[in-house]
Amino acid sequence: MANNPEYEILLLDFGGVCLLNPVELHSKAERVFGLPEGSLTWLGPLDPSTDQLWCQMIAGDGLTERQYWTARAEEVGRAAGIDLSRADYMRGLYDPPTRELIRPGADRVSKAALEAGFGVSVLTNDMRDFHGREWEVGVPFLQMVDHIVDCSDTKILKPDPRAFALAVETVKARPQQILFVDDQPLNVDGAIEAGLDAMWFDIANAAQSWSDVARRLGLDDG
Repeated sequence: MANNPEYEILLLDFGGVCLLNPVELHSKAERVFGLPEGSLTWLGPLDPSTDQLWCQMIAGDGLTERQYWTARAEEVGRAAGIDLSRADYMRGLYDPPTRELIRPGADRVSKAALEAGFGVSVLTNDMRDFHGREWEVGVPFLQMVDHIVDCSDTKILKPDPRAFALAVETVKARPQQILFVDDQPLNVDGAIEAGLDAMWFDIANAAQSWSDVARRLGLDDG
């Protein structure tokens, strides 16, 4: 399949799009923090009907993603009888940074995009805030991409238009030449308002979402 000449850059959110969402690691969380199997029943993007807090965050109803995960970490800690910060919770799920934590589609499609001549970069709100700088060094996927724009450093979070402007400046392309992918609808809307083309990533159908990204770029994902 011919490459899509409309785009020059694939710009990716990281958590959820490339990295497994914490709700996909509930079984690991239960083991790590000593909870009975099946204790964690809130499923966030996998089934929003189980998770009113997630719905509040997605709607932009006064709750950031950092606040959401802080609340969930404290909840898990109470169930386990321990004090559990957001950082502790993330370490329990994501340390060490094994390859299995990265979606196969993220690795496959990003490699294909780079080989086809596209730029591939990351625009993330929370990676270093959640995981720290040392963690990313152990993630081969992050060593493969061209740029990482982490709003943990800039303190300007998506969907603020300034976050997208910085990414556009970093990747050195016109906004309309960038395909942005994010699992948060508000961020997708913000990217479109900033002049980028953008698509929503459905975590509940992650494999199909990555196939859709490949198709948008005109890549053969067969």
